[in-house]
Amino acid sequence: MTARRARACEPPRWNRLSGYFLRRFGERVRKIPLDAGFSCPNRDGTLGREGCIFCNAQGSGTGLGENGLDLAGQWEFWRTQFQAKGVKLFMAYLQSFSNTYGPIERLAAVLDALAVLPGIVGLSIGTRPDCVDREKLELIAKQPQPERWIEFGAQSGNDATLRRIRRGHDRAGVEQAVEAAAAAGLKVCVHLIAGLPGEGKNEFLDSVRWISGQAVSGVKFHCLYVCRDTFLADLFTRGEFTPISRDSYIDIMADALVVLRPDIIVHRIAGDPSCEELLAPEWALQSSDTGNRLAAELIRRDARQGEKSASR
Repeated sequence: MTARRARACEPPRWNRLSGYFLRRFGERVRKIPLDAGFSCPNRDGTLGREGCIFCNAQGSGTGLGENGLDLAGQWEFWRTQFQAKGVKLFMAYLQSFSNTYGPIERLAAVLDALAVLPGIVGLSIGTRPDCVDREKLELIAKQPQPERWIEFGAQSGNDATLRRIRRGHDRAGVEQAVEAAAAAGLKVCVHLIAGLPGEGKNEFLDSVRWISGQAVSGVKFHCLYVCRDTFLADLFTRGEFTPISRDSYIDIMADALVVLRPDIIVHRIAGDPSCEELLAPEWALQSSDTGNRLAAELIRRDARQGEKSASR
């Protein structure tokens, strides 16, 4: 048996989102990224105008909204592609910028538009921890989809790092938002980034342990990659920032997964930039390969998610 086939026969070494969906619905579910045209307090002048050091003008979105497609048009664009691969069920992911920022009436209108999309079984709202309140959280929790998630971009649990990357919120704000969202009945996914300026493995593992102690149901991991037209790109060009290598990322992630609470669903193990926006590192375009290498490393270590978690 080849090494690849042996890995395919192995039980999953971490709690994957794909596996969760299979258990929940009995078939595959794909998340469809959507741009609803929201802004961000870190770009409109409320907190700042340049955003976080890694954020570009698309705010991690697909750019389809800027190309004139409304939510239904964006949905159909992606749904058609996924249906060709046999997928029938979908989750709406409001991805770009902060999708609870602004008047609640605007959020309500967007949620109404999502509710009638064909094949939708869930929604996930990407936002900042300082852009939610009780009314907005309760509105999301009342939506008819069986899966209702909110995703907070925490990025780090280290306040010094959050200031360094111009995040505009602190660790306590993340904790308060997570607690409020969970109390409203939402499943919470938190984003963490490895390779942030001034952070090494120990700081990242501290953030993973911190998140494991919060009322979260999911986590999304990224390496810090450099997008064009960002402050981070300027640092990289001047030689003041070096992206993490893939070998280092796999080593860090293998250590991170074993201290991550075992029930937490891993929505993503690596970032997924577009080739048009990525400046460095090139390996960030190979998320599937990174996942395979991480699985192989965990097999080599005979390690699994949560085996060194404080919750065990």
